[in-house]
Amino acid sequence: MGTPFDETAIDNALADLAAGEKVWAATSLRRRRALLDEIHARTGRLAEDWVRAACVVKDLGEHSALVGEEWMSGPLTLLQATAALSATLAALETGRSPLAGITLREAPGGRLAVPVFPFGVYDRLLLNGFRGEVWLRPGVDADAARRRAGLAQLDPTATGGIGAVLGAGNITSIPPLDALYELFAHNRVVALKLNPITDPLFTVFEMVFEPLLEIGALRILTGGAQQGGYLVRHPDVAHVHMTGSAQTHDAIVWGPGAEGAERKQHNRPLLDKPISSELGGVSPTIVVPGDWSDADLRYQAEHVATQRLHNGGYNCVAAQAVVIGSEWDRKEEFLAELRLAMERAPQRTAYYPGSDARVADALASYPEAERLGAGRVLVGGLPRTGSPLLRTEYFSPVLGVVELPYTGGEFLQRAVDFANAELTGTLGANVIADPTTIRRLGVAFDRAIERLRYGAIAVNSWTGLAFLAPRAAWGAFPGHTLDDVQSGIGVVHNALLLDDVERTVVHGPFRPVPRSLLGGELALSPKPPWFVGNATAATTGRRLTEFYADANPARLPGVFLSALRG
Repeated sequence: MGTPFDETAIDNALADLAAGEKVWAATSLRRRRALLDEIHARTGRLAEDWVRAACVVKDLGEHSALVGEEWMSGPLTLLQATAALSATLAALETGRSPLAGITLREAPGGRLAVPVFPFGVYDRLLLNGFRGEVWLRPGVDADAARRRAGLAQLDPTATGGIGAVLGAGNITSIPPLDALYELFAHNRVVALKLNPITDPLFTVFEMVFEPLLEIGALRILTGGAQQGGYLVRHPDVAHVHMTGSAQTHDAIVWGPGAEGAERKQHNRPLLDKPISSELGGVSPTIVVPGDWSDADLRYQAEHVATQRLHNGGYNCVAAQAVVIGSEWDRKEEFLAELRLAMERAPQRTAYYPGSDARVADALASYPEAERLGAGRVLVGGLPRTGSPLLRTEYFSPVLGVVELPYTGGEFLQRAVDFANAELTGTLGANVIADPTTIRRLGVAFDRAIERLRYGAIAVNSWTGLAFLAPRAAWGAFPGHTLDDVQSGIGVVHNALLLDDVERTVVHGPFRPVPRSLLGGELALSPKPPWFVGNATAATTGRRLTEFYADANPARLPGVFLSALRG
């Protein structure tokens, strides 16, 4: 889809935004909060239209349980984000820090940890057993954290020009969330260009964001690479943010082909303005050996299959390399369960362009790989260095297994070394370990989490939860540069508007209820609704969205009933 290339349309949109920037600068915190609340209300009213359009994009049948993914990673995520940002502005409006009343704690390595969920009574009910923190960079103290929280909203009159946002084509809440972050974290008005894949959502997004369109703070554009190139190089654009691949990033910054490679080699960027980015990579799931029951093996195998197959495998943070101990006495049984989980996951259309070609590339590199259902590939016995799967983000349902010949704490430390040194990208890493093993490892486990150089780390959860949680920060581990961008530069989401972010760390229960309680975990969560094998995901996703739209507690029993049946 997409419109024919029309420079005038982009020029006019940027002229509107230049005028809108003055309006935005004069918009008070109270009025900005009211705009967020109106967008929240519109999202609730238009949620069903949003999901219907997303199902067209992804060729999902209306009765598929996988429609739950579209509820949860679409309107539900935006509902939570607008509510969280509104609460942050409410604090700033009264002269308080967004961190007022929040207890900060020390994290390993001289860091400060900011709790970001559960946040409030409903979170504690709906995310029982899950918790998340944002770790700030080493050396930031509590006073500085509280003083700097709020970012550009600490002085809303000081605007930052026009930001161009190149929207993602895989998760439908990414373009709206990135636009909001430009507006509120950086105080830039926004030209949001949708990925052509998501053009069916154009009308829904315009209706949701009508309050921002009306004051000239946002314009939504369509088109392909030609339009995107014209937009980001336009002299009226002050900053660019993109979500996508490192290859697309480099084409924007340095230019395509041999000329771009030469520019990169001589550090002569084609783009003459700053760029932030959220890119993919090869995300690991480290499976720490332990004394697991048969039920544990089945559950965690489905967990790993979810980390790869959610959204068809088209997530920047999808797990691609399972790191497992070759000496673990349950290794073969776990891998057998993983094969079954990948085979049994609902079949779906390979909707993202180029998927079949990337799967074919993987099969060409690994002719002995197992084919598990339509387009799904499991590559076992990977060498620990120099393997294409460890360096290439396949962005498709391809999963590899690397075995390390260690046990106990040494396995975990070596697995961290392997992930940091051998895998491309730093967006997200998952660690699965039973509670007994975590307790036994003690400080060594905490040290391993600290040493993982990833922007999101999930312990017995999935890093996708860090994406969904509005107050969590989302982005690569800090330190990447234009000429070695890896998983990107900067963060988004971050509804507390924290400065000096290093990473988000989330924890979940190793077992679902009731086995969690029998195993000594104080967690009441059933199988999470984002699991690919969750039979009631569509119903649960819809009911969660309806609840977060109006916060009517009468809806909670229906949410819990559906979740327990999943």
